[in-house]
Amino acid sequence: MPFVDPRTPETLERARLLLAMPVEKPASAWAGLGAAAFAAIAAVLMAGVMVLGPGVALENDAPPTWMR
Repeated sequence: MPFVDPRTPETLERARLLLAMPVEKPASAWAGLGAAAFAAIAAVLMAGVMVLGPGVALENDAPPTWMR
């Protein structure tokens, strides 16, 4: 592949045109489903970290409810 100097006026104008044209993608239901799944997984993982994270002590000092 031959070397093309990127500083020529033609290549600069072509780059400006490519950057100026907005690219619009249609909305996708799969993207929304993926975002919802990602949020649900993150919520479950954060809840697990809060329950089973470092510094959490599970103490069983209270008597069972049948003894009250």
